[in-house]
Amino acid sequence: MLASIPFPDISPVLFALNIPQWHFTIGDTDFSLGGFELAIRWYALAYILGILVAGWLMRLAIRRPNLWPEDKVAFSEKNLDDLITWLIIGIIVGGRLGYVLFYKPLYYLEDPMAALRIYDGGMSFHGGFLGVVMAGILFCRKYQIPMLRAADVMAVSAPAGLLFGRLANFINAELWGRETTLPWGVVFPGYEAQTCSDAVMGLCARHPSQLYEALGEGLILSVVLLYLLFRTKALRRTGLLTGLFISGYGLTRFLVEMVRQPDAHFQTLQNPIGYALQLGSWGLTMGQMLSLPMLIVGLWLMTKARKT
Repeated sequence: MLASIPFPDISPVLFALNIPQWHFTIGDTDFSLGGFELAIRWYALAYILGILVAGWLMRLAIRRPNLWPEDKVAFSEKNLDDLITWLIIGIIVGGRLGYVLFYKPLYYLEDPMAALRIYDGGMSFHGGFLGVVMAGILFCRKYQIPMLRAADVMAVSAPAGLLFGRLANFINAELWGRETTLPWGVVFPGYEAQTCSDAVMGLCARHPSQLYEALGEGLILSVVLLYLLFRTKALRRTGLLTGLFISGYGLTRFLVEMVRQPDAHFQTLQNPIGYALQLGSWGLTMGQMLSLPMLIVGLWLMTKARKT
């Protein structure tokens, strides 16, 4: 087998607590409580850290009026606490609905109640993004806040959550890439990860696409946006940071999808790659189809911001 990196021995569970079972009697009736394991997973921690860091970054921006147009912040710290609650709802509801509608509509049409089983996995970034957009619009309308100005500071805080989320995907050994012979290919565990066409002998190495995304849409995009926010007057160009985030994510995701393994339910004998839109030997994955509009809208916002 060619050079590759073995998957690190990291459990998806950060730590687990065994809750003992208690038995007690009230009158003539016996009751019992507990007797289960409470597991704290890296993926859940990624969501929590992402929200906390996002709130912290937005608070820093709010406390610096000189960064904003006419030295006036879009909303107050009191509004920020409400905004975070709205965003959490948007992320969870939008992320789940996006996965249901974009990736497995027929499956959930046959079993609608399965859509409520979030603990089984299945969240979509593009759905979560739309959920955040809707939550932001409703929040801004309620408090009479300029939507695009609020969106700029929210955009700067978003890549941190993407960074944590993609690292959690890697720890969970999910959303891996296509098979590769490159020396940094990772040997992910599991039958599906080890089902490669060229792996006649030895183990199958795949692109660590989660780490590619963590680097591109997480770390690099975060550094660029934070630099523009705190070191330049980019926030005074309303829509510039929002456009940069949207187009930056769209471009990164589109490129990474070229080496990322699409969802298995898109694969057929005639479509072994798993394109959602196939034209002969060429096609687009669902991630690419959803990222193209983001790239276009982001570039439009940046162009509009430069003109103003």
